Amino acid sequence: MTASLLLRNVRPYAGKAVDLLIENGKITQVGASLAAPAGIAVEDGKGEIVIPGLVEAHTHLDKSLLGLPWYTNEVGPRLLDKIDNERMNKKRLDIDPARQSARQSILSSLKGTTHIRSHVDVDTEHGMWGVEGVMKTRDAYRDIVDIELVAFPQSGLLRRPGTLELMDQAMKAGCEIVGGLDPCTIDRDPKGHLDAVFALCQRYGKPLDIHLHEPGEVGAFSLDLIIERTRALGMAGKVTVSHAFCLGTPDPALIDPLIDQLAEFDIAIMTTAPASRPAPPVKKLLQAGVRVCSGSDGIRDTWSPYGNADMLERAMFVGLRNNFRRDDEVRLALDVCTTEGAKVMEIEGYGLDVGCVADLVLLPTESIAEAVANRPPQRRVIKRGKIVARDGVSIRTAP
Repeated sequence: MTASLLLRNVRPYAGKAVDLLIENGKITQVGASLAAPAGIAVEDGKGEIVIPGLVEAHTHLDKSLLGLPWYTNEVGPRLLDKIDNERMNKKRLDIDPARQSARQSILSSLKGTTHIRSHVDVDTEHGMWGVEGVMKTRDAYRDIVDIELVAFPQSGLLRRPGTLELMDQAMKAGCEIVGGLDPCTIDRDPKGHLDAVFALCQRYGKPLDIHLHEPGEVGAFSLDLIIERTRALGMAGKVTVSHAFCLGTPDPALIDPLIDQLAEFDIAIMTTAPASRPAPPVKKLLQAGVRVCSGSDGIRDTWSPYGNADMLERAMFVGLRNNFRRDDEVRLALDVCTTEGAKVMEIEGYGLDVGCVADLVLLPTESIAEAVANRPPQRRVIKRGKIVARDGVSIRTAP
């Protein structure tokens, strides 16, 4: 699934124009006027910007409604209302995880995403249905995108007996990451919940990515418990806290000590840069040495009609939510959706240097800030040296 290509006249991160020689899916030379080896295709970059592939570090491939009839959302305001409604209506709405994850993966790819981390529901009503479906997509669409799965107890872990056993089954089946969810407000047993998910991590030698919607002091309490276990179990660098709304609390006395510990134990933060909830302060976290990534979360599902899988647009949301206006600040927003996301997902060979895997996006703009602000639809997407999408058209056809 690798290819060779000479990419002429491109500007890495809007810098000086160079050629990139890609052989067997990896960048082997970077320079001016490179000679084309015999039999290698040549693509004119036309002076466009080239960046590494966008990184979708948090989404839910198993539950999108893409391609299905419009869903009229009349669900109550509580988180549990949304969780229960979705679980009860998956079959009725024909949300087949294999088909729906394939549709979203293709959409993500043609917009420039080359790596996806997907949380996949595991619950006692649907069992392994979601995991099995997304694994089919992972295997069938490796030519355009790499997908890793988080076994995610969306409906709760301890409050629904039997879920922990299904989580264990999902990890045995090949999920790469253990998931968790709001230890205080969903399971109402923070010690029991965290003991269970960290035990799975220890059993399978896998990282943790836990949803933490809990706000304010409750969220800070849960986050402190997560930090405590990360330290005690030697899991520094192997834990991601998704959403972390509590870090958006405007109380430095509460938040600053937590940020210091996140940096000390290399615990990553995922933010969608939400418009309606407190959000982690991206620049402050990065300056402290905390890895920060982003993602689309749900895309047109029973929770919300929004989302289009465009991580370049997500970079704009990160910039807007954090009041990034200078060009160098907008570059930070893009980094959260590219290089920082790659650090969180531990993607090997990521970047634009010689030896890196040739997962690239070409953008017809003058600068990085312009690319984030304008988000041009005319994009060329390269996966392991092969052009997999051009101007909004993928080489794969959605089911």
